[in-house]
Amino acid sequence: MGRFPKVRMRRLRRSAEIRALVEEHRLTVADLIYPLFIHAGREKKQKIEAMPNVYRHSLTDLLRMCEQLSEVGIRAVALFPAIDNNCKDNDGKEAYNPDGLVPRAVRQIKQHFPKLLVITDVALDPYTSHGQDGLIDSDGYVLNEPTVAVLQRQALCHAQAGAEMVAPSDMMDGRIGAIRSILEDNGFTETIIISYAVKYASSFYNPFREAVRSKTLLKGDKRNYQMSPANGNEALREARLDIAEGADVLLVKPAGIYLDIIANLRRNFHVPLFAYQVSGEYVMLKMASRYLVERDCVLESLLAIKRAGAEVVFTYYALDVARWLIDDR
Repeated sequence: MGRFPKVRMRRLRRSAEIRALVEEHRLTVADLIYPLFIHAGREKKQKIEAMPNVYRHSLTDLLRMCEQLSEVGIRAVALFPAIDNNCKDNDGKEAYNPDGLVPRAVRQIKQHFPKLLVITDVALDPYTSHGQDGLIDSDGYVLNEPTVAVLQRQALCHAQAGAEMVAPSDMMDGRIGAIRSILEDNGFTETIIISYAVKYASSFYNPFREAVRSKTLLKGDKRNYQMSPANGNEALREARLDIAEGADVLLVKPAGIYLDIIANLRRNFHVPLFAYQVSGEYVMLKMASRYLVERDCVLESLLAIKRAGAEVVFTYYALDVARWLIDDR
């Protein structure tokens, strides 16, 4: 008997029932947030060439999408606007227009789907004529304090429209504290701030920029405010600062190629941690589905993000995944 192993790891892998019993991590519909692109036109939905099966939705079609999401148990959506160029300027003033596209979309969703949580993006790149996330000087450098002042107005505008969560993705220094201050001063003490605390200057964002119509307008890059992909410890500094300023949730973007960053944040901080499976990651999976089993690869990729330490994932696959999980019951 001594020649046989005392510990047989395969015992716990023998059947699907046993494997399910000892799973360390599990993906559920509650772990998913669906990013929604919206436009102000009359056309119900617009195709996004760079993102197969992802669309810009009109305000009318938005409700149809929310109904589908609610039916499968998805609890939250994140709104990203595609603003007409004639509404863009150097100062991004449309970002805090109370009758703008995002506030109208928020009010519409909350009227028809009051239990569906709405997250709004707080950044200026959809609204600026130069495609940067903030205001720029004559050399094209993004100015910190002037940008933060606009972001404050944008976040307050979204909260007044009914958004439960605002998500600053701009990466300006001090913007979390400034946004928390203006929300508190105006009575929005319960508004949640999801901070893109760790947002890398990634090459995987290009399809997203096409979706929000900022790609062709972008002058220069965003490396003077988004993080270098070479840096890991810097993520801890960013996260620590945002928590101290009043962030309720931290977010890492991108997700799948920064699993080490997610894991490091989870080890060091005890706050909710979200991750964003970005447009480039989505497109890679879509293209790979010609040769791989799409469903299995998508589920594996999301499970890896959860295993690294993220509780919730923003993903363009959210609706598909929810349906797959329902089918697996």
